[in-house]
Amino acid sequence: MNFSSKLIEDSVNAFATLPGIGKKTALRLTLHLLNMPTESTESLCEPVLKMRNSIQFCATCHNISDEAVCSICSDRARDRSVICVVESIRDIMAIENTNQYRGLFHILGGVISPIEGVGPAELNINSLIKRVKKEEVKEIIMAISPTIDGETTIFYLSKQLAEFPVNVTTLARGISFGGELEYADELTLGRSIASRRPYGQ
Repeated sequence: MNFSSKLIEDSVNAFATLPGIGKKTALRLTLHLLNMPTESTESLCEPVLKMRNSIQFCATCHNISDEAVCSICSDRARDRSVICVVESIRDIMAIENTNQYRGLFHILGGVISPIEGVGPAELNINSLIKRVKKEEVKEIIMAISPTIDGETTIFYLSKQLAEFPVNVTTLARGISFGGELEYADELTLGRSIASRRPYGQ
């Protein structure tokens, strides 16, 4: 693409760094912003900048939060005896959208993947163990995508949790092997949570 303005080119290149946004779409967005009133453009950009500068990660579960502790962890109506272990923030959003789960969460921040150089030390595993020691947890749900790395992670976590009096369960196999949890439809994911089973069975 040839641009008559370096400012336009920079804006297009910035938009094009976003996932799913190509150069043509980036140009369309840039020109749309250019035709908007200045105050409208500022009102669009302000929440994004505020989010990026002010967002926090929950000190308990590592979820995104406006405060030091997220709204899920601070909700006293949630079942605090159950912790659902997930890979990412998007998995929490997917599970919450099913309206089938009222316990707490814990984000690992990924899965164990030797090929990618990700070991247990790179994940939020120690904080999970500390929660199990400190809180009256009765069940740990392994809501991790059923991939080879996911299964490896579940196996490792189950060994780390073996010394504690907690039931380790996994999602029912409504989620196909090799699939990503966040892309499962709400009905299938909801049924998988409701029909979870003890790990190893």
